[in-house]
Amino acid sequence: MTKTIGLICGSLRKNSYNRMIAESLTTLDDSAQYRWIEISSLPFFNEDLEVDGSPESVASFRAAIQDVDGVIIVSPEYNSGITGVLKNALDWASRPRTSSVLNRKPVGLIGATPGGFGTAFAQKQTREVLEAMQVHEKVDAQQKILTDESTKRYLQRYLQQFIHWIDQAPVPVLD
Repeated sequence: MTKTIGLICGSLRKNSYNRMIAESLTTLDDSAQYRWIEISSLPFFNEDLEVDGSPESVASFRAAIQDVDGVIIVSPEYNSGITGVLKNALDWASRPRTSSVLNRKPVGLIGATPGGFGTAFAQKQTREVLEAMQVHEKVDAQQKILTDESTKRYLQRYLQQFIHWIDQAPVPVLD
């Protein structure tokens, strides 16, 4: 059965290297379908906004995550940490805590940035956020841009392994 992988870009910049990487993922392995999960329209997280039900953009975001078999987050690192827009999106995805759409959802992390340590600090912080939500993740990093053939091969293997990991993940029991 064809897997559907959701792609979240942790950068809002139009010409982001990370958006380019995420777009390239869709061309590297045709055994899966890819679906963009946009975060640009999410309001700042505020529990008061949940009183009368979540805003429409939040409900759509959560539904998009629910509808995929796994999620790959492609994100840069800002000031040695997770981007604000990605943290905000993960905060919305974490609610309600007992039934978060990311609970037991396979999540992969990759990213690029010009810094010497790549996105290591941001990925560590993102993993901590995901672990707080009880998300099972597979983490790997790549710092070369996609004009490099070895990077393309790496990402193809990454996608194949990610799809295999989804196949191995236990199927959640829905109430």
